[in-house]
Amino acid sequence: MADFAVSPPAQAQLDIVGSDKKFPVRRIYCIGKNYVAHVIEMQQDERDPPVIFMKPADAIVQNGGEIPYPVFTTNFHYECELVVALKSGGYNIPEAEASSHIFGYAVGLDMTRRDHQAAALAKGLPWEVTKAFDHSAPVGPITTVEDTGIMTTGHVRLKVNGETKQDADISLLIWKIDEIIAKLSEQHELKEGDIIMTGTPAGVGAVVTGDVLDCSVDGLSAMQVRIGPPAA
Repeated sequence: MADFAVSPPAQAQLDIVGSDKKFPVRRIYCIGKNYVAHVIEMQQDERDPPVIFMKPADAIVQNGGEIPYPVFTTNFHYECELVVALKSGGYNIPEAEASSHIFGYAVGLDMTRRDHQAAALAKGLPWEVTKAFDHSAPVGPITTVEDTGIMTTGHVRLKVNGETKQDADISLLIWKIDEIIAKLSEQHELKEGDIIMTGTPAGVGAVVTGDVLDCSVDGLSAMQVRIGPPAA
């Protein structure tokens, strides 16, 4: 057994619906600009190659958790989306085989420092400052593919303090789930424990301390998180 010089970090994990087992999170891949209406509201071009970025695994926030209002932003946005969890992977996965690597699905939030995203886009800078910060990846419990079947439709909804802000269907994804898995595997060796945030529909907006976010995708366990006081 390794003798670590400092305490190793805890394994990021997610609940699995109907099971006492946990899903270990290895990497969080994210797809940007993947609904036409959201592309339009962000004033970008349609059907560009998928925008791929990552969040650290320890950015996970569990269902029912609190997200401290983050440092280094005054424009903190929600982005609700379908999350795909993988049970296996590899390089250069053919689209026709992509679904065989899916463990299950969940609902998630790609929390964003929107004020810094505009500057990153304009200057061609990396997205870590706007996307890959602490507590930026709330994800609900995973429902296994055996219980859902392969998902190609289902409404994605987000409410802030009970008011619906996002409401679209995953059938409207520009890059479909099989395409996303195939494209990711061209650049990265996908493995069990990886999760993929598939993109958010239109209706993104800012939140403040005290706001309650309810996120759902048809057929999956819903997720609720609260925006807490500013991080210390």
